[in-house]
Amino acid sequence: MKHTLSILLQNEAGALVRVAGLFAARGHNIDALHVSVTEDPSVSRLVLTVVGDERCLAQVLSQTRKLVDVLAVEHPAAEARAA
Repeated sequence: MKHTLSILLQNEAGALVRVAGLFAARGHNIDALHVSVTEDPSVSRLVLTVVGDERCLAQVLSQTRKLVDVLAVEHPAAEARAA
């Protein structure tokens, strides 16, 4: 199943590499990736698309939230289903 994630992270050198490395280490291929600065220049929004089942995705989301540079992680489709 395809999932789109929205991640807010510190706009610092190496932050994107740490997030992408986490996905690679877990064997998940990032299908699409877009990064842009938010209204706060010290924060970037990373939107990525990844394919995986719910169990693997839950593990990656949990571990992504633990990264120092990550401020917030959202999975809009899952949040919409839960509401």
